[in-house]
Amino acid sequence: MSKNTALHIDDRILSSRLFLGTASYPSPEELKQSIALSKPGLLTVSLRRESAAGKGQKFWDIIKGFDVPILPNTAGCYSAAQAITTAEMAREIFGTHWIKLEVIANDYTLEPDAKGLVEATRALTDKGFKVFPYMTEDLELAQTLSDIGCDILMPWGAPIGTGRGLNNPQGLRAMRERFPDKILVVDAGIGAPSHAASAMELGYDAVLLNTAVSKATKPAAMASALAKSIEAGREGFLAGLIARQETAAPSTPMIDRPFWHKK
Repeated sequence: MSKNTALHIDDRILSSRLFLGTASYPSPEELKQSIALSKPGLLTVSLRRESAAGKGQKFWDIIKGFDVPILPNTAGCYSAAQAITTAEMAREIFGTHWIKLEVIANDYTLEPDAKGLVEATRALTDKGFKVFPYMTEDLELAQTLSDIGCDILMPWGAPIGTGRGLNNPQGLRAMRERFPDKILVVDAGIGAPSHAASAMELGYDAVLLNTAVSKATKPAAMASALAKSIEAGREGFLAGLIARQETAAPSTPMIDRPFWHKK
């Protein structure tokens, strides 16, 4: 991606690189405050889970009350067929062709089913959807999805809801290097502001998270902290991080050499 400070998706300029989930908040008021304080670039909504929870119109009214683009997702889908049907329903309800595509392999790790993900991505792309695929950091899977037509890839940091942060930073770095022109979003596993900042320091374009905010002791305060950490991580990446090295190097200059110069 370009190092432009603004993130563009289609014809939208997103106001933030925080993509915020809307599930499992302790109260509607906490959800509203979290959105208000963090000012996310996108709000993700699970059609299946929110409908099953019986939140109905009140929940939708809260979400639609903010001038934030909505990214419906297919959370809770365990097959390509389920995900495709859910995506089509979401397009009707929200009037958007954007879809965060989740096809889950199992309940234990909640990792994506690569085969189902590819199948659903191909079908939805043919139907005119812009697919935001939830995936692992597998480079060959990423290449397959890219070949189908995805210009956004969303590898997990760690299993959903674990709060572990970045389990495989080397793998995430390799994906950034392999796909320099794709929008890359770390999706899932973030538990702390430092985790989100680390993802952005790798050169990722955004971070998508939910549990780190909704399960925090003070959700709204955590949402604000995460938004700031994402901004700081992005600024650090743009500033140019120093290269890591094995040996120490003095920061205090030698006498008569007050400034460092490139040779």
